[in-house]
Amino acid sequence: MQVLLLKNVPGIGSAGQVKKVADGYARNYLLPNKLAIPATDGAVKQAQTIKEAAVRREAKTLVEAQELGKILAQTSLMFRVKAGEGDRLFGSITSADIVDRLAEKHIVVDKRKIELPAPIKELGERKVPIKLHPEVTAEVTVVVERDLA
Repeated sequence: MQVLLLKNVPGIGSAGQVKKVADGYARNYLLPNKLAIPATDGAVKQAQTIKEAAVRREAKTLVEAQELGKILAQTSLMFRVKAGEGDRLFGSITSADIVDRLAEKHIVVDKRKIELPAPIKELGERKVPIKLHPEVTAEVTVVVERDLA
C-alpha cells in the first residue's frame, strides 16, 4: 500500500514522503496513529504544496536572521554593576538581562536563543553568541563595568 507520511517514522521515512509499506502495517499502525494517510493524487499534491510553502517560509526566515545577525554583530551592551574583591559581581548577568538590554535598543530576541553557558559573574568584555537560525549565529558584545556610585 502507498502511504503519505504525516510525521517522521523511524525506519520508514520522513514527513511528506510517499512510501510503499505492507497493507497490515499501514492499516493497523500508521493510519490509526495518524502517522500516515493513503497516498491519493490529491493528498500527494497537497503535501507538495505544503512543502513548497515551507521552503519559501524557511528562505524568508533565513534572510531575516542574516539581517538581524548583521545588526547584532555591531551591537555592544553596557552593564554597570556593583563588584567586590577580584572583580567578582554582586549577582550576575543572565540571558534575560541581555534580552532586556536588547529590547531597550528595539531588538527582539528570544532568551532561549542566547547561548550563555553560565551567567556572567565577572567584570570585562566578552562576546555572547545568539543562535538566530540553524545556519546563522551572531555575536553581541557584552561589556561589564564596575558601578562607581
